[in-house]
Amino acid sequence: MDHHFVGIPELTGVPRVAVVIDVMRAFTVAAWAFSRGVERIVLASTESEALALKESHPGWLALKDGAPAAGFDAVNSPGLLRSRDFAGRTLVQKTTAGTVGALAVAEAPLVLCASFVVAGPTARFLQTTNSGPVTFVVTGEEGQADEDLACAQYIARSMAAGDVDAAPYLHRARTSRAAADLAGGLRSGFHPDDVELCLEIDRFPFAMLARQEESLTVLRPAIPG
Repeated sequence: MDHHFVGIPELTGVPRVAVVIDVMRAFTVAAWAFSRGVERIVLASTESEALALKESHPGWLALKDGAPAAGFDAVNSPGLLRSRDFAGRTLVQKTTAGTVGALAVAEAPLVLCASFVVAGPTARFLQTTNSGPVTFVVTGEEGQADEDLACAQYIARSMAAGDVDAAPYLHRARTSRAAADLAGGLRSGFHPDDVELCLEIDRFPFAMLARQEESLTVLRPAIPG
């Protein structure tokens, strides 16, 4: 099947099926948030929009990249998120790459957001929907992030072959520049376990489906049928 692997700057038109990849860390964090009870994640285009959405919807929470900041309830780190209780809450997420990529293809008929922790369920969801060729949006480093490309290629291969050895793909992610930056403390809002948490293959049993709900792009967990 002729899948496409593109960076955000290379997107042209509206794909029929899009899988937006951000391994380190937006869509690993999103999966962890769902596991901690979040009901839905609203994707924001800017930090000011995230704060405005939170302010206008009492009870909503907001999350961003980088260091903690006034008005934000969490940062984009799975290690810092995993012990939180978000039962029944709506979380507004704004990150540097992942949310940007998802919003860029928000008009597509089918949009999934993914990372290694939901890679298998994502592949199965695509298989059960007979989705056809997929546009994989590699969000990091303008499409050059090897951890995101490795995850995209693993999902594509799993769609075709089913049982695929994840080890070579995880090795690429573990030795990527993003992993080195995180391990070296070059990114703020970081927990020492973040890299390994981003490499837990199929940690969660759901895919993550993005849809338009009124004027918002909303991410929800979806169990493959």
